[in-house]
Amino acid sequence: MLKLEQRPQASKFWTYGSPVLALLITVLIGVGLFVILGKDPVRGLQAFFWEPVKSGYALGELAVKATPLLLIALGLAVCFRSNVWNIGAEGQFVIGAVAAAGMALLADKNTGPWIVPAILVAGVLGGMAWAGIVALLRDRFNANEILVSLMLVYVGTLVLGYLVYGPWKDPMGYNFPQTKTFERVTQIPRLVQGMRMNIGVVIALLGSGLLWAFLFRTRAGFALQVGGLAPAAARYAGFSSRKALWTALLISGATAGLAGALEVAGPLGQLTPYVPAGYGFAAIIVAFVGRLHPVGMIFSSILMSMFYIGGELAQSRLGLPKALTGVFQGLLLFTLLACDTLVAYRIRWVAQKAGPAVAAAKGVR
Repeated sequence: MLKLEQRPQASKFWTYGSPVLALLITVLIGVGLFVILGKDPVRGLQAFFWEPVKSGYALGELAVKATPLLLIALGLAVCFRSNVWNIGAEGQFVIGAVAAAGMALLADKNTGPWIVPAILVAGVLGGMAWAGIVALLRDRFNANEILVSLMLVYVGTLVLGYLVYGPWKDPMGYNFPQTKTFERVTQIPRLVQGMRMNIGVVIALLGSGLLWAFLFRTRAGFALQVGGLAPAAARYAGFSSRKALWTALLISGATAGLAGALEVAGPLGQLTPYVPAGYGFAAIIVAFVGRLHPVGMIFSSILMSMFYIGGELAQSRLGLPKALTGVFQGLLLFTLLACDTLVAYRIRWVAQKAGPAVAAAKGVR
């Protein structure tokens, strides 16, 4: 029989091998789902793993999807390493988009290019303000940050709905719930002509480098991680848990708000009710698949964006439901949780001992 045996220390191999094994299991389960749904599994896998990378334009679209996922995941990694469970990055993303849209709507034909950094700063401040509510309630009233941050997602979505259905609704938009299209000067500069990929990709990669330096080369980053791993040791060393809470949540809110600003002033070009795309929740998976490490999260954000694009292609070309994207994301998360067991435990085959009755029968023979 198979038995789990605790390792004397965590396995370094399975620390990084577990996400790879989880991906392989997810692919195998996906093949089974395609067969059950009566679809060609080869075409299904092509939609998820080949179509998003087969051309330069496809890679650009992959970068468009990966950018907000990576930015949000970077902030969440700071929280999770600090043992602060911010589950409401989606709400911070939405409010960042709302704040950025408010700044973009101030622009007119005479506005200069200074509006672009102003839009990004507005998005950052909007996300920080929304995360600051979570920090305040946790700090002053010991409220559970998981519940508070999650509930604020729905409040943020309601704020967005109020604005696009009400005061910000485009009077020339044929009654559609959306703002007017932003002025051209507000558009985030693109990296390649004819593609939607913009400077958000560069910002996200720079953010990964800055996070690596912050976490592993600064005293503040060290203090955050110690506070998450060993709160008692952090207090003994004089590290402030209150400061760690505020720092982690404000950084997370800032990156989520920045992602929201890049989204509305980049690919969308206006504020609509469809801004909440689930990036804030998917980024949680990105963070854990990437092992809360900046380099790992770059690769996991690319993988997750392939799931987004693959789900859209499977819907349009194979007639599969839109929910397939969420199915693949959920499968990856749950298989990762299962495979992570191998980090602390090894699987051993143990010969089953014969019972007393069997042993007595053998003795008689």
